[in-house]
Amino acid sequence: MVPHLVTALKGPLLELERRFLDANPQIERWFRLEWQEHTPPFYCSTDLRNAGFKLAPVDTNLFPGGFDNLAPDTLPLAVQAAVAAIEKYCPDARNLLLVPESRELSPNYLHNVARLCTILRQTGLDVRLGSFDPEVTGPTPFPLPGGQEVVIEPLVRRGRRVGLEDFDPCSILLNNDLSGGLPPILEELHEQVLLPPLHAGWAVRRKSNHFAAYRDVAKRFAKMLDIDPWLIDPFFASCSDVDFAERAGEECVASRVDALLRQMRSKYREYGIGETPFVIVKADAGTYGMGVLSVKDASEVRNLSAQQRSRMAVTKEGLEVTRVILQEGVPTFESIDDAWAEPVVYMIDRYVVGGFYRVHSGRGRDENLNVPGMQFVPLPFAASCNLPDARASDEAAANRFYAYGVVGRLALLAASIELERTDPDPSLYG
Repeated sequence: MVPHLVTALKGPLLELERRFLDANPQIERWFRLEWQEHTPPFYCSTDLRNAGFKLAPVDTNLFPGGFDNLAPDTLPLAVQAAVAAIEKYCPDARNLLLVPESRELSPNYLHNVARLCTILRQTGLDVRLGSFDPEVTGPTPFPLPGGQEVVIEPLVRRGRRVGLEDFDPCSILLNNDLSGGLPPILEELHEQVLLPPLHAGWAVRRKSNHFAAYRDVAKRFAKMLDIDPWLIDPFFASCSDVDFAERAGEECVASRVDALLRQMRSKYREYGIGETPFVIVKADAGTYGMGVLSVKDASEVRNLSAQQRSRMAVTKEGLEVTRVILQEGVPTFESIDDAWAEPVVYMIDRYVVGGFYRVHSGRGRDENLNVPGMQFVPLPFAASCNLPDARASDEAAANRFYAYGVVGRLALLAASIELERTDPDPSLYG
């Protein structure tokens, strides 16, 4: 069932959606040619914001959790996409090792792991779970509601291969974002494919690198469609050598917030937008919605409270924040049952396989919704995201979701280019 969306859509966004619909064959050919030059990550999820005047990605995750939040009727497409992905790396694979998070083993996360295992097993793979967490010393069952359980076993290294005590996989799929660092047990593997690669983990990856790649993708796509790239691309900047607790790097953050706000005000005047611009300041690495601040004036950065500084100083697993990305804030105009919502698009290989709305009744339309208290409403992306109807009204769900799928795939393409640019062995890309 498609949720009823309370939207206030007007101006350029409706024109943008219509442009996407009119250019559907051109867009799909453009993507097809791009995938001949770039290899997509095994999987990816992208948080989008629909502002009514702009549709843009605000975060891209290369180790997506939340597969359990996808509508059940999207599973056949997810399985088909997973088959396409696996055939690229290990066509005759029998065994796949899935490495989940080590610390965040909540029931919701374990449901995600179980759903991933279901998808992968339907491709004809024997799937088992392995962990490099030293606390996992033997096969450890984790019960799930409904009588299910997942069993996680300790990883075993033999020479330059990794598996389990009685399990030698062709491919290793990480669902662990490596925020705590690169585990030596997974380094320098031989004749085993690690997906995504180690440099995709937050121990190495930077959001600013991703959005630099996205900026280039958005410019080329916008030129092809003859649109303003700003309509699909948020302004951003970054600062290094930041220490919120000690107020180090504060002037860099404040001055770049001020510069971004000036850029945004100029665009708002150009498009006649009567909104108050804001900037999101967040850690340049990491996830789980930690280390995120919304500001409407540079003075707010200089006047942070001790509590705010403490929250901004660390992210997942207590890692210190030393570098931040400053990103144009994109407000959401979408709500469900009086709670603000944002779409999240899920992809396997180069295909959109599902999505959901992240909904939070306690947060504002200009705030981060990825915080405790959020809920999820599945979306039937399997058909609508890939099969727009140009004869339907602009407000038709299928057409709205097609636009989400287009922008989501632009972020996926940017992630592919980002990984190419940051790979420690660039010879792999010719």
